[in-house]
Amino acid sequence: MITSSATRRLMDLLGIDHPVVQAPMAGTSTPAMAAAVSNAGGLGSLGVGAMTAAQAAGTIAAFRAASARALNVNVFCHLPARPDPAREVAWLRRLRPHFERWGAHPPAKLAEIYTSFLEDDAMLDMLLATRPTVVSLHFGAPRRERIQALRDAGIVLFGTATSLAEARALIDAGVQVIVAQGYEAGGHRGVFDPDAADDRLGTLALTRLLARSFSEPIIAAGGIMDGQGIAGALQLGAAAAQLGTAFVPCTESAADAGYRAALFSDAAQHTVMTRVISGRPARCLSNRFTTLGANLTDAAVPDYPLAYDAGKALHAAAEAAGDHGYGAQWAGQGAPLARSMPAARLMEALVEEMGGANPTQTAG
Repeated sequence: MITSSATRRLMDLLGIDHPVVQAPMAGTSTPAMAAAVSNAGGLGSLGVGAMTAAQAAGTIAAFRAASARALNVNVFCHLPARPDPAREVAWLRRLRPHFERWGAHPPAKLAEIYTSFLEDDAMLDMLLATRPTVVSLHFGAPRRERIQALRDAGIVLFGTATSLAEARALIDAGVQVIVAQGYEAGGHRGVFDPDAADDRLGTLALTRLLARSFSEPIIAAGGIMDGQGIAGALQLGAAAAQLGTAFVPCTESAADAGYRAALFSDAAQHTVMTRVISGRPARCLSNRFTTLGANLTDAAVPDYPLAYDAGKALHAAAEAAGDHGYGAQWAGQGAPLARSMPAARLMEALVEEMGGANPTQTAG
């Protein structure tokens, strides 16, 4: 395995043994998963963007009951939704036949179900009190004073970038480590503005571009499923790699039976980037919901997280009838490489594969 100076610096900064980050994956990662990864020498992560501050504090406490090692806590920095009553009514009307198929009705009105970290003072106060090793930012960054408060508390700041411009903006804001999210990645695309042009850079090109442009550590994310992929990312100049889909089928994952079954079906060969589930671009296993969005324009879908309110209700209605085809089954393009095992065993496999991918060497 390549051990570059960037990798060594990052591992020393975080107190980890291996350049492996388990992606936060709100709704799928659990304290047990994060603790298993951290105890195995990687960086375990919790996604709290869909939680209240009190819920997030409980999740962090559960992690700390199982591990004394490094923890990454991820928050969402999306702009608040822009109300558009006509569009929202039309969206609910469009979804009505899908609800009725399962003997249910769509919500009467869409609600903004998540509070952005941009304005969540309670979440900031909780993070300053609990002081996880890392706070990672998705969809942008908060005001500089929030970043400074987190840094003053000794917390390391990660930020997701899908382009050179986003990475530069994060660094200028005071973020210390950049997660280079390629277009292959599963789950929500980290673009700051979902309505702006997206160059859709892949993980390979983006990682190399950022590693050559900045002295800050770069973490490659998107399509990486095994130790060979991690070694390849390190060859490109990444200090570490972040894996999400690889951990979805782990024993400790919160993924339901339908999600797990879909991940090991033909759907894994056909992941789709879609807005229809949540209102923001996100890569999902091919299912009934992604098919619904195949012929729709982005303008038809309400803003995030308003659309997600309807998406979660539709999934719940279908699941109650035994159908899992409307779930937010987030997965990257590497999904066919998924393996089912406990998270600690997956970490062992990743480390073994990294060691076998390249002769050990030290790079400057």
